[in-house]
Formats: sequence, C-alpha cells, structure tokens
Amino acid sequence: MNNNWTLVLDVCLLSAFLGIGTFLKRKVPFFKKFLIPNAIIAGFVGLLVGPQVLNLVPKGALLGENLEQLVYHAMAIGFIALALKERTREKGTEITNTGIGIVSTYLMQAILGFAITLFMAFTFLPDLFPSFGLLLPLGFGQGPGQASSIGGQWALVTNPAGVPGIVGGANIGLSIAAIGFLWACIGGVPLINYFVRKKGYKAEKFDEADAESHMIEERDRPDDIPLSESIDRLTVQAFLIGIVYLFTYLIIKGASLLLEGLGTMGNTVANLLWGFHFIIGAMIAILVRIIFDKMKQKKIMSRSYPNNFLLQRIAGASFDYMITAGITAISITILGKYWIPTIVITSLGMIATMLYVYHLCKRIYSSHVIESTVALYGMLTGTISTGLALLREVDPNFRTPVAKHLVLGSGVGLLFGFPLLILLGVPITGYALGNNMYYLYTMIGFIVYFIALLFLMRLNKRRELRKEGKLK
Repeated sequence: MNNNWTLVLDVCLLSAFLGIGTFLKRKVPFFKKFLIPNAIIAGFVGLLVGPQVLNLVPKGALLGENLEQLVYHAMAIGFIALALKERTREKGTEITNTGIGIVSTYLMQAILGFAITLFMAFTFLPDLFPSFGLLLPLGFGQGPGQASSIGGQWALVTNPAGVPGIVGGANIGLSIAAIGFLWACIGGVPLINYFVRKKGYKAEKFDEADAESHMIEERDRPDDIPLSESIDRLTVQAFLIGIVYLFTYLIIKGASLLLEGLGTMGNTVANLLWGFHFIIGAMIAILVRIIFDKMKQKKIMSRSYPNNFLLQRIAGASFDYMITAGITAISITILGKYWIPTIVITSLGMIATMLYVYHLCKRIYSSHVIESTVALYGMLTGTISTGLALLREVDPNFRTPVAKHLVLGSGVGLLFGFPLLILLGVPITGYALGNNMYYLYTMIGFIVYFIALLFLMRLNKRRELRKEGKLK
C-alpha cells in the first residue's frame, strides 16, 4: 500500500518547529528582548534545518512548492474563520480613522515600492518586473499569505514577447514578508526606547490580574451548541469553513471559465481572482454570517452555530502555521537573484513606515499617540500579533483603547482596501499588453486614492473636534 505522507509529514515538521520556537521564546533572552513571535522563530528554525541549508529532514519534505500551497490555503482558512465571527458593532471616529489609516499606509508603501521598482527597471535593472515593489504593501502590510498568493499569480503573467513576470514571485513575496517581520521586531524595540529616552515616556508596570480584565476575550454564549450534542462544536466550525471555501472555489472556477474567452486580458484577471481567493472567501463568509443573523432574528434558527471562541482559535492556528511555513519555504537561490531590489525596497519601506505611522498617529488620535504608533508600526510591518506584542511593552495592562482600535480598525480597513486590490491588477494588465502607460495610470490611481483617504481622515477628525466643542 502506497500512502502519501508528504502533506502530513510537512504539517508534523511544522508542528515540531512551532514547539521548538515556543521553547526558545520562553528560554532565550534575545527572543524575549526583541519580542519575536513564536511562529517567526519556528519559521527560521525550519529554514535552517530544511532542504535549503542543513537538509536534516526526510527526503521530499518541506519542498518549496508544497509549503507555498499550504501558505495559500491556510491564509484563506484563517480569513474565512475571522469573517464568520460575530462582531461587536462599535462606531467611533478613532476606529474608523484607524482603518483608513491602515489602508493609507498600504498606499504609501505601494507608492514607494512601485516608484523604486520603476526607477530600477528603467535604469540599471531592465529585466526587473515593474510590479516587484508592489509586494512591499502585500508582504509588510498584509503578511506572507497575500504576498505569496498574489506574487505567485504574477509569475504566470507574460508580456507580448513571452517573458514571464516575476520568476519565483510566491517565494519573493514570502521573503519580503519575512523581512517585514524582522523589521517589526528588531525595529520596534529601538522605537520604544526612543520614546522612553527622548520623549520621556513612562510605561506602566505589568499587572497580570489587571491585564486579564482589560484583554479582549471570547466567551461561550447560552445559545451555543451544547456539549451534549451528537456533533462537536469544532466539527461544526470546520464544516462551515469548508462549505464557504467550496463556494469560493466554485465561484472563482466559474468566473475563470467565463474569462477564458477574453484572451490575454481575461487570463490576467482570472489569475488575479485566484490570487485574491482569501478576499472572495471572506466576502462569502460575511454573507453567510449575515444570513445566520437574520435567521436567528426571525426565530428560524435558535442556536448560534458559528462559535467565536473556536473560530478565533482556528484562525490563530492557521496564521501560525502559515507564517511558519512561509518562512521555511523561502528560497535562498531566488532571493539571491533579487537581493538588490529586495534589500533596498524593504529597508526604505521600514523607515518610511515608521515615520509615516508616527506622523499619522499624531494627526488622528487625541491621546495614546505613542502606544498607537508602536502598535501600528508592528502591525504594518508584520501582523496584528506583532503589533499587540509591541503594544504590550508600552501598555502591558491593555488599559488604553489601542488594542481595540487595531482589532476593529482592521475590519474597517478591509472595506477601504478593496480599491487598492483592484489597482494592483492594473500594472499587470499593462505588462501583459506591453503598454507602459498602465504604470502611469497605476501611480496616479495610488496617489489620488492616498490623498482622498488623507482628506477623509482629516474630515473625520474635524467632526470629532466639533462634537467635543474644540472646533467651531
């Protein structure tokens, strides 16, 4: 009997790396000092012992393409799980401005990365894919899943001469995301020290009991599926996610078949749809959540089948494995081919993100500017987990509303982020058609949308000040 252990073996190895990463985080002072999340440590352990370096794993395990697929699907599962959750509907200028500010940072990163790439492509690196720099907001702002997924689709695009887009695009996306994690952790500590030493900021001391009372918790509700039910709650969450993902696949597959008849343009759009599968899955999950809520309101359904606590755990586990697999999958060979643009874009991207976030927070927040700056910097170079890890260094008891701003603002950011995702497809179309004017259209689109978001944040802030009587 020939059993295929490839997927199971990869997951087992990633689990072992996460265990090692957790041990190192608890026992090694360096990792504690720089606030490096367990999954990032695990990823670099995997990269070290994997086929790329020491090759201490069984033959055929941890191959790049297999890990990239795991990253691709783990990201979608995590997004669908989060989208199925019931949310507390809170309104507030600072929450709205946090979401808009997150997207404006994506746009700043996109403008910077795209400008640097175009300069290189039209001067001393003529073979550089023009959209290379757009992996900066995807890798830094949105993480390895998005960067790998969309970068992988860009590798399938060819220009009229048959030259492919970014060779190894998925791997480059993973590399940029991994560097972003490092900048989030290593750059975050000096940022905190700067505020403490230069600005005279004094962080509170950690109080475990007080921190517990301020943390965002997920609790069971009376209408949840009882433990005595013949089907386990976790199984219910798994089949809900599976059904949503099945519909995601069917919708993208159907759209791709319809687009095949449109030639190059149709194929380009179809590839982008497969790259944006996590967004489509999240939208379907939100629709399912709305349907469930309506059925409960009309007493058609008495139980709450999506369980917030379990969905959050599934999403968290998916993202931990996604990050670990993403870093483990980095190809040193491919990264070496693009090391100049990668180092230049990520280094300048880190500096620009730090300066922009500090300037942004001073404009949109009336208080807790330092806490917001630290948290948003960590989030917009890494993930929300690195943002919260940095926040805990300046707000250990979570007394400020910054953690809530990050969580709820991310939901608002999803809405304002759709136009950005559409703009990302414009230069790809230009490359496929061999028309450089599309790059100009893309840059104009980024700048116009960026200015519009800045204006909207300023308008929201002025409305808030009027309500408080501070502005006539």
